Amino acid sequence: MDGLALLLTRRETRMHADYRPADNLLEDRVILVTGAGDGIGRAAALAYAAHGATVVLLGKTVPKLEAVYDQIEAAGGPEPAIYPMHLEGASPHDYNELAHVIDINFDHLDGILHNAASLPYLSRIKDYEAEDWAKVMQVNLNAPFLITQACLPLLERSPDASVLFTTDAAGQAGKAFWGAYGVSKFGVEGLTQILAAELENSHIRVNCIDPGPTRTALRKRAFPGEDNATLKTADALAPLYLWAMGPDSRGMTGQRLSWED
Repeated sequence: MDGLALLLTRRETRMHADYRPADNLLEDRVILVTGAGDGIGRAAALAYAAHGATVVLLGKTVPKLEAVYDQIEAAGGPEPAIYPMHLEGASPHDYNELAHVIDINFDHLDGILHNAASLPYLSRIKDYEAEDWAKVMQVNLNAPFLITQACLPLLERSPDASVLFTTDAAGQAGKAFWGAYGVSKFGVEGLTQILAAELENSHIRVNCIDPGPTRTALRKRAFPGEDNATLKTADALAPLYLWAMGPDSRGMTGQRLSWED
């Protein structure tokens, strides 16, 4: 872990900005990224491809996925794959089909970044629309569970696999008005710890990442009055996402990973 400073407290690992990944860190690896068309998912997918990974780009907006695909190809990265999926309405069959397609085309899977997220609005629990609550839970919690479950046999074929869920400060301490989003992130942190415990004797490590305040569309919806320009960009998080996905994080599992400047 050359150049990496870590502070481990209460299942939380903070990473400083001085990590320098090897150019071939993810060579020959196949990595699935959800929400890959924009924001952190896009930045992570580009970083993974730049370090040798074949990236499966999953998202609901095909033109955005195509733009990421083109950018990877233009940079000389391994040819990625596009898998359109709208997580709000996906069924267990759809997730099994995703795993089947990955199996047919790649035979295995070395990593998953669960980045897709929904935060339609902030609201009091008493005013939250039941339909919106269900949609948020479907995208933020049910989909990561179902994708991981469907893809576990593929991950088991990898000699070194990493599963990364995305969390938030709202998943650590209950805050008024964060509604379904906050509850889903509590669930994600529990899912991370339970799955990591179940797989602790395997070659699959499971962690969650809290990217912190970042210049994304989701952040803008949550804090419309905030000066977005003061926040770090999604690209600045690439070292953390590379370390957590790559072999330098072997032995780290069940942790909450976050960024520290």
